[in-house]
Amino acid sequence: MKTVIVLGGGVGGLIVATELRKQLTKEHRIVVIDRERSHLFTPSLLWLMVGQREASAIQRPLDRLERKGIEVRYGEVEKIDPERRAVVVAGEEIAGDYLVVALGAELADGTIPGLAEAGHDFYTLAGAESLRAALGSIERGKVVVLTAAPAYKCPAAPYEAALLIAAHLASRGLGDAVSVEVWAAEPGPMGVAGPEMSAAVRQLLAAENIPYYPAHQVAAVDPQAKKLSFAGGAEASFDLLAYVPPHRAPEVVRQSPLLGDAGWISVDRHTLATRFPGVFALGDVTTIPLAMGKPLPKAGVFAHGQAEVVAKNIAAEIAGQPAGERFDGHGECFIEVGHGKAGFGEGNFYAEPLPQVTLHPPAWRWHAGKVLFEKTWLHMKI
Repeated sequence: MKTVIVLGGGVGGLIVATELRKQLTKEHRIVVIDRERSHLFTPSLLWLMVGQREASAIQRPLDRLERKGIEVRYGEVEKIDPERRAVVVAGEEIAGDYLVVALGAELADGTIPGLAEAGHDFYTLAGAESLRAALGSIERGKVVVLTAAPAYKCPAAPYEAALLIAAHLASRGLGDAVSVEVWAAEPGPMGVAGPEMSAAVRQLLAAENIPYYPAHQVAAVDPQAKKLSFAGGAEASFDLLAYVPPHRAPEVVRQSPLLGDAGWISVDRHTLATRFPGVFALGDVTTIPLAMGKPLPKAGVFAHGQAEVVAKNIAAEIAGQPAGERFDGHGECFIEVGHGKAGFGEGNFYAEPLPQVTLHPPAWRWHAGKVLFEKTWLHMKI
């Protein structure tokens, strides 16, 4: 009997656990560990913030995994010992033959003075709900969508947020009374997808008269004065602030031997193996350098693909077969623009010298595709 420990019940953790359960015989043990009791389908937070979803509709209890023969343990991961493939959870040590780290990224609002007090973090359920309430009461003024650091998960999300907010305000008849702006720490939208994709997203913003101010690193926020102060001296005012917080590796990873020089877990770009035998990491907690000098984006589609590779290779090893699966860097995502439409980007992020990514123009069918994906995920994956 072999035991596989999976840290994290997000996209990557769910896929690796469920795929392993399909491929391994019942005597092998799969244990998923998470501090939350429910899996939240985070892509739908963008719809929730503009009143198109309720929290109960985009969550599922992790206990459902038990019906598939997957053990679920709840609690904070307090220590990771990759040499022994062991973890401490709520004071109890659990050891395995394989360890998969899929803990995601920690949202570090507190690293920017005043940020958490001044605005709404729509990358969390609580923040998306509070933003929805604020959008429901605003009658005039300026909504600022801010990226507080140049690197974050779901690179399209802040731009989708601005477009969805603008469409929501227009539906309330406030298109002229309330403006929407984007202030970004990065030099261009979705730059890691290449210059053509970045230019296309700029055009989507311009088409909706949403001003875009790139390369502005926020240094502090004044909640009382409703003012953003940027490195270099620039300032901006707001009436409502929606923000993407800085990201960093979870503390338990930062305190472990897994931490790499870039502040995340370094892995083999094709197998997701760490330098410790039998230990893999995938998704947002990792860093994978690309030929262009930037890291592979942190996004659920990559966590999904990486998890399938890890599951197949672990199952092959347990069966005494060659572990030949490789992650190829392909990714895709929907880009919601409001008004019942979405764009669709897809391509090879491992291509050299630049990722080769194509954006299909916004259309109703891509929005319908995202709705179908949401329903399939929530009904089939957990």
